[in-house]
Amino acid sequence: MTKELRQVANNAVLLNNEKKALKGFSKLSKIEKINLIAEEYFSDPASAKIQLKKFWLNDEATQRTIDEFSENTLTNFSFPFGVVPNVKINGQIFCVPMVIEESSVVAASAKAANFWLSRGGFKATVLGVKKVGQVHFIWHGDNSKLQSFFESKIPELLESVTALTSNMNKRGGGILNLSLIDRTKDEPGYYQIKGEFDTRDAMGANFINSILEILGRTFKEMVASENSFNEAERDLQVIMAILSNYTPECIVRASVECKISELNDPSLEMSAEEFAEKFARAIRISKIDVTRATTHNKGIFNGIDAVVLATGNDFRAVEACGHTYASRDGTYRGLSNIDISDGLFRFSLDLPLAVGSVGGLTSLHPMSKLSLEMLGSPGAQDLMKIIATIGLAQNFAAVRSLVTSGIQKGHMKMHLMNILNHLEANETERSQAKAYFENEVISFKAVRDFLAGLRNYV
Repeated sequence: MTKELRQVANNAVLLNNEKKALKGFSKLSKIEKINLIAEEYFSDPASAKIQLKKFWLNDEATQRTIDEFSENTLTNFSFPFGVVPNVKINGQIFCVPMVIEESSVVAASAKAANFWLSRGGFKATVLGVKKVGQVHFIWHGDNSKLQSFFESKIPELLESVTALTSNMNKRGGGILNLSLIDRTKDEPGYYQIKGEFDTRDAMGANFINSILEILGRTFKEMVASENSFNEAERDLQVIMAILSNYTPECIVRASVECKISELNDPSLEMSAEEFAEKFARAIRISKIDVTRATTHNKGIFNGIDAVVLATGNDFRAVEACGHTYASRDGTYRGLSNIDISDGLFRFSLDLPLAVGSVGGLTSLHPMSKLSLEMLGSPGAQDLMKIIATIGLAQNFAAVRSLVTSGIQKGHMKMHLMNILNHLEANETERSQAKAYFENEVISFKAVRDFLAGLRNYV
C-alpha cells in the first residue's frame, strides 16, 4: 500500500471512530432521517439521498402503510415476486406466488410441478392444528399441593380470558387445554402453565400471547390470596408468558407417488430404477449426516420461505420450528422421507407449519393480499398444504439435479443473468453469452473473459 493510500485508509478509520451516537433519531421525520443518515454515513450524501428515495412507491397511502410495518424506515427493499404455475394439489391446480432473490428456486419448483402434473400431482393433508404457549413461573412448595390447586382453578382461569376468546370460540377455535408442567428437576421451583390453542385461520401469536399474559397475572393473584398456602407459598414469580414457535402438533404432510417405471425421463440419462435408488440413497444420507441434512433442509426452506413471505407470514418462526422438528430425536436430520418398494416411488414431507391467512400482514400488505387472492383466498389449513407442497417440490427438484446432472448445471444457467447484469452487458452481449454458455462451464471469470473478448473485437 502506498503512503497516500495508507493515509486515506487511516483518515477513513478516524472518521468512522469520530461518529457520535444519534440521539432522538426515532422522533425525526422520514426525510430528516434520510438526510441525517446520508450526511453521516455516505461519501456522496446527495447520491445516497436520491437512491434511498428512488424506491418509494408513488402511492403515498400504500407507502405510509409499508413504512409503519417497521421502525426507522427510510425506503423499500425490493425482492422479485415470481409464480409457479401448474401446481396440482389434491386435484386442484394452483398458481403459487414466491418471493425470493435466488433465481433457480422458482425455476426448480416450476419444473417439479410440471413433472408431477402428469403423474397425479401432489397430495397434502393437515395432520393437526394445535399451537402452544406457556406461562413460565417460579414457585416453591409441595408439587402435589400446587397441582391440586391449579386444577381447581382452571374454570376461573378460563373465565378470566373470555373477553379475548369469545370471538375465536365462535369460529370453532380458542383454548383447547390448560395444564401444569413441573420442571423443577431442570430448574429449582420452575413450573409452566401450558396452553394449547386452535387459532383457526389466524397465525394467532398476538391472541395467544395476550391470553397467556392474563393467565399469568390471574394465577399469580390466585396463589397470593390462597389461605391454604403459607407465606412463602403465596409468593409466585412469573418469569414470562409467551407462545412457542415450536408446533409439532400443527403439522401438514405433502406427498407424491407414482410407479417407479413412470419416472422415466430422457433427461435423466439413466433408468428409472437407477434414478429411484440414487434418489432414495440421497434422502437416506440426509437422515444420517448432519452436514448434508443442513443443506438438504435449506433447500426445502428455499421454497417454503418464498411462499411464506409472499403471503405475509413469518418465515423466521416457520424456519425455527422446522429446524427444531428436524432435531426432535436428538439428531438433526433431513425433513423429507422416501420409500421405494412394491414398484412404487413415494416421496413425502411432514412439516410443522403455523401460518395464517387473516390478520397481521396478510391483511395489510397489498402484495400479500394479492398473493392470497391468487391462491383462491385459502384458509390457514389450505395455505399449510400449499406451502408444504412447494417445499416438497423444491426438494424433489434439488435432489433430482444432485443425483443426475449435478446442481450447478441448472443453477449457474440461472445465475448467468446475474453475472451479466453485474458486468453491465447489453442486449446483444447477453444474447451471445447465453448461446455460448449453453454447453460451457459458467463462472464469473469465464463470463467476464467472454465479454472482454466481444468488446475488444468490436
